[in-house]
Amino acid sequence: MKRIAVFCGSSEGENPIYMEEARKLGTLLAEKGIGLVYGGAQVGCMGAVANACLEAGGEVIGVIPEKLMNVEIAHNGLTEQHVVKTMHERKAMMADLSDAFIALPGGAGTLEEWFEVFTWSQLGYHHKPCSFLNINGFYNPLLQMLDHTIEQGFMRPAYQELIITENKAEDLLEKLHQFQPFEVSKWGN
Repeated sequence: MKRIAVFCGSSEGENPIYMEEARKLGTLLAEKGIGLVYGGAQVGCMGAVANACLEAGGEVIGVIPEKLMNVEIAHNGLTEQHVVKTMHERKAMMADLSDAFIALPGGAGTLEEWFEVFTWSQLGYHHKPCSFLNINGFYNPLLQMLDHTIEQGFMRPAYQELIITENKAEDLLEKLHQFQPFEVSKWGN
């Protein structure tokens, strides 16, 4: 695995564990020789994961839309910083540059980015693992909601196998490394 896209908040969150674990993930990626692809900001969890990866000697590629250059306070010290026109271009470029996807805690933007690549996986547009680093149980309610969508017949149970969830970065990276791509037919049995 050459690079992993990390979706996460441009805020720090209420619990210091979110920033702490973002830094741990950034350091771990660099130590394992895995490049980081992320949203290009220097603030919040985004800045924490990027700075830790850089400090540990890792490759960090940011992708930020022009409109967010000042809002998200673009990071100036990255290996590469790509400035794109739209959020659609940002997500497409991040997906193209990455071999896997991790969502750390974040808000609507984080969820939207993760759900888009997860949907692409379901539809067979890519066969890259989609995962949650479930820090402090942050994603438990969302995982329950996904169970509910299956129970109510709106998502096939096989799609759950496309989602990798772990509480510790080391365990998550190991599972991503072991991931074997497979295709799930939406209409088949």
